[in-house]
Amino acid sequence: MLKTYDVIVVGAGHAGSEAAAAAANLGSSTLLITMDMTKIAQMSCNPAIGGIAKGQIVREIDALGGYTGIVTDKTTIQFRMLNRSKGPAMWSPRAQCDRMMFSLEWRKQLEKIKKLDFFQDKVVDIILEDNMVKGVITQMGFTFKSKTVILTNGTFLNGLIHIGQTQINGGRMAEPSSGGLTEKMFNAGFKTGRMKTGTPARLDGRSIDFSKLVEQKGDDNPGFFSYYNSDNTLEKQRSCFIAHTNPAVHDTLREKFEFSPLFNGTIQSIGPRYCPSIEDKVVTFADKNSHQLFLEPEGFNTEEYYINGFSSSLPWKVQLEALRKIAGLENVQIFRPGYAIEYDYFDPTQLKRTLETKLIENLFFAGQINGTTGYEEAGAQGLIAGINAALKSQNKEAFTLSRDEAYIGVLIDDLITKGVDEPYRMFTSRAEYRILLRQDNADIRLTEKAYNIGLASKERLDRVQYKKKAIDELISYFEETSIRPNDINEYLTSINSSPLKQSYKLINLIGRPDISINALINSFEPLKIFCDQFKSQRNDIIEGAEISMKYQGYLIRERQIAEKIIKLERLNIPKNINYNKFTSISTEARQKLGAIKPETIGQAARIPGISPSDINVLLISFGR
Repeated sequence: MLKTYDVIVVGAGHAGSEAAAAAANLGSSTLLITMDMTKIAQMSCNPAIGGIAKGQIVREIDALGGYTGIVTDKTTIQFRMLNRSKGPAMWSPRAQCDRMMFSLEWRKQLEKIKKLDFFQDKVVDIILEDNMVKGVITQMGFTFKSKTVILTNGTFLNGLIHIGQTQINGGRMAEPSSGGLTEKMFNAGFKTGRMKTGTPARLDGRSIDFSKLVEQKGDDNPGFFSYYNSDNTLEKQRSCFIAHTNPAVHDTLREKFEFSPLFNGTIQSIGPRYCPSIEDKVVTFADKNSHQLFLEPEGFNTEEYYINGFSSSLPWKVQLEALRKIAGLENVQIFRPGYAIEYDYFDPTQLKRTLETKLIENLFFAGQINGTTGYEEAGAQGLIAGINAALKSQNKEAFTLSRDEAYIGVLIDDLITKGVDEPYRMFTSRAEYRILLRQDNADIRLTEKAYNIGLASKERLDRVQYKKKAIDELISYFEETSIRPNDINEYLTSINSSPLKQSYKLINLIGRPDISINALINSFEPLKIFCDQFKSQRNDIIEGAEISMKYQGYLIRERQIAEKIIKLERLNIPKNINYNKFTSISTEARQKLGAIKPETIGQAARIPGISPSDINVLLISFGR
């Protein structure tokens, strides 16, 4: 007899892997079903984790007890902190990874989890009874029963690959698509649609003249994603390289646009506006003679390169001809061409904040099937879906994050409240409170929450509490300690900063934009002695204290704004409310409120088309 599970996760991409790990670590018996056990958390597109806003999400996943940061650190071949020239709200970690090792390491981590089982097969149907999910059926005829099911099918639902006029059924190159589930969901009442994404050709590094390219090295003092690794160092790194297109490249592409499925009507689904194909860039930015490209190594022990910025669905011969007109790529060989892929997704406004569907109880969606794009966005959704599927199977209270608590909260709220009209990608600009939601303080914001539900370990909590206490002690030291002109004026003069005329509190000196704690440590021996006590997480403690002191006014103001808006989030809307009775609200607003069924007044206010006057009507009706 087959085992009955608490949670079944369908798909072992980035969403499925995080979902399965979270559910099993919370004590729920979990089954992860995937079509290929050798491609767990496969990096289908670029071999990198993090970047603008995405790096913050990975730090949050790690703070909550997820695995993306841990696996990234174990497979990193280059680390860079982006946007260092801007304020700390914009700092975003990014790591190039060994693509093959990344998938292997994920499998190693998952196989260590006691409550997690695996099965290799294709899920072709789900079992529904009275609008409640009861399990899944696989292609080989296996029926697995469960209390909850999480669908994380990525780009595999009716996936169709385009290379010029060639079309291939598949969820990724050389991997079959998955059929049947979309039709099942449609018949159950779900709204579905089609989206498109793409990937560039993979190049043979042995055929590239790197002397004509600009080398891009990693940071001199590289960091890590996981808070577990903050005391470690990355011993070696591989460089990326920068290339540029030119008018000859653009002319070659334009001449063959008639064969592009993007322009000849073959592809009609929605593509990602913020990650356009090279064809789109040539048309949209017709006034530009050049576009920047990044050649990213796919591992330590391979010559395969990913050419970031050159996604294409043109015929392979056109791609190769255009690539060979780029300086340094005159003799380039390709391992495989770029391609576009169309796939099914489900309208995410059909989900609750827990990522459980509104139509079918105990069924959860996570990842690209919710209309998102990116490993990080998928992993975050998988984590939240996995947590809530496990908690629901154990009859425990749901776990959610608000917009002022995490980028993950912003991501999910945007999806379920606003829906998507293109593949959703996270940006720092989507978060109203990005000074509060920095990459450096994700552990302080979230680890205690994860510990309280049983996901984060005591060791993680102890590290966070130590870090928080040490930051407070360092800030107190700056508030209480004075520095004399003789101790610092020589340094201040050397950096063209105004010298002191009298003793000065350190807290006032650190407020200068050109002064850092590390610079003061080198000039003021008492501060060095004080900081030397922080042997564990020393850099994190110094960074956290410095940001808190330099940006204190901004942090206080943003928290005050957040607290005012949070009041609306605490005003719950009755589940069975009939919006048609509110005749003073516009017909469009009533229809949107009825379709999305917001849980709080705050969520209702963020629905596109809902006006402040509509919200006032609701507030008055609730006696507010």
